[in-house]
Order: sequence, then C-alpha cells, then structure tokens
Amino acid sequence: MKENEISFLIRRAVFNVYNAIGPGLLESAYETALDYELSKLGLLTELQVPMPMIYKEVKMDMGYRLDILVEGKVIIELKSVEELSQVHHKQLLTYLKLSGKKLGILVNFNTDDIAKSIFRKVNGL
Repeated sequence: MKENEISFLIRRAVFNVYNAIGPGLLESAYETALDYELSKLGLLTELQVPMPMIYKEVKMDMGYRLDILVEGKVIIELKSVEELSQVHHKQLLTYLKLSGKKLGILVNFNTDDIAKSIFRKVNGL
C-alpha cells in the first residue's frame, strides 16, 4: 500500500475517533483509540516507536519517539492542544527528515472542527 492510500485510511480513522470521543482528552487517549481504529482497517501500527538520532554520522543514545508509525511508512504526530503552533508542524518535518519517511500526518484532537486540524506533511528528501 502506498503512502497516499494509507493517508486516506488514517483520515477516516481520525474522524471515527473524534466523532466517538470528541475533544479535550490527553494525547495518550487519542493514540490508543486511533491505534484501535487503524488496526480495524487492517493497517499495521507501532506506538511510541523509538528512533535514534544521527548527528554528524554519530548515533546518539538520546533519540526521539514517533507517536504512531503506520505500515512502516507514515508517521502520525498527535496533539491535544488549544492551538497548533509552527513548531508543531516543524517537529513533524524534522521527524520525517531524521527517519527518512516520506509522509507524516499532524493531528490536533483538541478542536471543534477536526477537518481543519489534520495536516499532511511531505519530506522533500
């Protein structure tokens, strides 16, 4: 399955979660519910995936964690904040760059309009 097909299914799952439980919960609640919805759609997911940080060709012990990795191809970065800032968008772009993945989805569940709170980010590789 290609990244665009996965992205379409992720969007469907996000809407299912949001419609079922609404805004105002912690990110971890949305992570668990979204993982369940994605699994129901037949997608392979990994939660809190540790990724090493490579700095000047040196692998650092201090790394970062991806909220959800779908089919080993698409990163989902979840937020539950009053308002997304530019740094949230840049964070996902950094994750894409460091991981070598092509596509990421940033979702803020703390909103009254989930359709306006889902953002696709593409790694220019």
